[in-house]
Amino acid sequence: MDTRNLLNSRSLLSVAVSAALLSGASAMAAEGSGRSIEIYGFAQADYIQDITGRLDPDWDDAFRPSKICFDGACGEDGQASISVKQSRFGVKGTMPTGEGTAPLSFKFEFDLFGTGVDAGQTTMRLRHFYGEWGQILAGQTHSLFMDIDVFPNTIDYWGPSGMVFYRNVQIRWTPYKTDHSQFAIAIERPGNDIDSGNIRTIEGLEGVDVRNDEEVPDLTAQYRHEGDWGHVLVGGILRKVGYELRTDPADRWTEGSETGWGINVGTAFNVLEKDAIRLQVVYGEGIASYMNDGGMDLAPSADWQSSVVTDLEAEAVPLTGVLAYYDHWWSDKWSSSIGYSFTEVDNTNFQDPGAFQKIDYASGNLLFYPADNLMFGAELMWGQRENNDGASEDDVRFQFTAKYNFGFKF
Repeated sequence: MDTRNLLNSRSLLSVAVSAALLSGASAMAAEGSGRSIEIYGFAQADYIQDITGRLDPDWDDAFRPSKICFDGACGEDGQASISVKQSRFGVKGTMPTGEGTAPLSFKFEFDLFGTGVDAGQTTMRLRHFYGEWGQILAGQTHSLFMDIDVFPNTIDYWGPSGMVFYRNVQIRWTPYKTDHSQFAIAIERPGNDIDSGNIRTIEGLEGVDVRNDEEVPDLTAQYRHEGDWGHVLVGGILRKVGYELRTDPADRWTEGSETGWGINVGTAFNVLEKDAIRLQVVYGEGIASYMNDGGMDLAPSADWQSSVVTDLEAEAVPLTGVLAYYDHWWSDKWSSSIGYSFTEVDNTNFQDPGAFQKIDYASGNLLFYPADNLMFGAELMWGQRENNDGASEDDVRFQFTAKYNFGFKF
């Protein structure tokens, strides 16, 4: 799912520059005061080469099978790109809140990968901006429905399609937390993806206007348990997926909604000395907005009599996502990650034939760490998109990456 930009590029730049200028002065004040600050990030360049297919040009720098083009619609196959969009900058730290009270922690982080109205551009994009005090967190960070620790050690920016991945604005409460377990609930910003399907082909509905309707926030919850062996996480979501239709020139609207829900189970098992097996299975209805590369939350379905639509209604689209990856360290300087993932939806009977039904994602890489804070790597990826009408296209991609980490603590 594309994360919407909450701040424009100038605002993000102003915050970043201010944080950097203040960090030196903060260092002296922080010593012995309970304050801390860390500046971190990395500069990264990716050489990307599509071999057998082509993605939407706005997504040349991220391997999203849902963006694979059909029948040459995006131009010639085999395009090349060099990008710095993965480069990242962040500031995090802690502040005292008074004697006998919990400290306040904060985090601000952005990269350069434009999405939404900035798709295809190298521009500042907010990743995290939140504060946390005791049991309460407020701001934008990873949704409670997701498990960031199943993300494998890939160098492709977007990553496996079949995992839950969404950074969302939220107000979170963590009432239970120990050294090994925690439980949290949150209300999160709603953002429904509505598919109008073929309703404009019905006589009298040619000018219909379909919009998403977001009357209440999404409710998410997460339980996580971890130990020396790894971790297991169970996430859940309950949401109202609403829509509005304008069906005549008088600007009169009709509305409706369906209940969206989902269960996400993820785990990572530590094996050998540094290896990990990462697994995730997610199922639900109306949850595509939270997937790393999903479909539509809500779509029309219809009843038919003699090829005439007699009843039209909305349906929360069922979705299944699966991820299985193995991260292996050959030595202290060499590692690899290999695996497969897919997202599959149960299309309604009135969705457009070109709506996607399944996307597959597989990758393998070899990464080299010649010294501290340096990484060079090569990755081979394959993706396939199958549409509602059975048509399919695939793409094979190669990527080479150079990454330079930096970080300063005060």
